[in-house]
This record gives sequence, structure tokens and C-alpha cells, in this order.
Amino acid sequence: MEKKTLVIGASEKPERYAFKAITKLRSHGHPVEALALKPGKVGDVEFITKQTPLDNIDTVTLYVGPRNQPAYYDYVKSLSPRRVLFNPGTENSEFRELLKNEGIEVMEACTLVLLSTNQY
Repeated sequence: MEKKTLVIGASEKPERYAFKAITKLRSHGHPVEALALKPGKVGDVEFITKQTPLDNIDTVTLYVGPRNQPAYYDYVKSLSPRRVLFNPGTENSEFRELLKNEGIEVMEACTLVLLSTNQY
């Protein structure tokens, strides 16, 4: 099943986990939106650089550290995703509680691991 995913903290650098996640999500057939601070592209996924309204986001996967996440709190909540994935190093109890209060599922998990073990 396709799960439209928003990657926050997208990067064009192949060594970055956000880059790997976009690539692997696409290879598994998931539609991807990618939000970054500057324009860029990974494969067929063009980055957005503004917090644009998006429809039908199933999963938001975070690749920004807890210090930079408050700027995304309201945006992520406004998208009403089914779940938000906190990848290793992005864990944030404040954001987690805000999301849970909105009825959004929260997982502290690695997107790449979930994909490679068919648990995505």
C-alpha cells in the first residue's frame, strides 16, 4: 500500500540519511514530498522550501534535530498525518506529546529499517 510521506530535513547529499530515505521510499513505490531549507532534488523528488499545505500525508519522517523542530510543530499538526516517525537523533518528548494530543501516532524508529524489514 502506498503511504504518501513527507521527509522533513531533505538533503541532496548521498551520505545523509534523509537522502537515503527519499531514495528507498521511492524504490518501494511510496509518493514522497520533501521539505528542505534550500532547493534541491533527489531522483524525481523536487524539494519544497516553504511549509506548503499538502494533502493525504500518511507519514511525516523527521531528519531535523529537536532544537530545530519547534518551527515545524504547527505545520506538521496542520497536515493531520496518520503518524510521525522520529528517526534516531530526532527524539523530542515535547513534540511527541503535542502530536499524541492531536491523535497522531508517534514512533521512534528508523525509516530505513522499517522499509527494509517490510514494517513501513
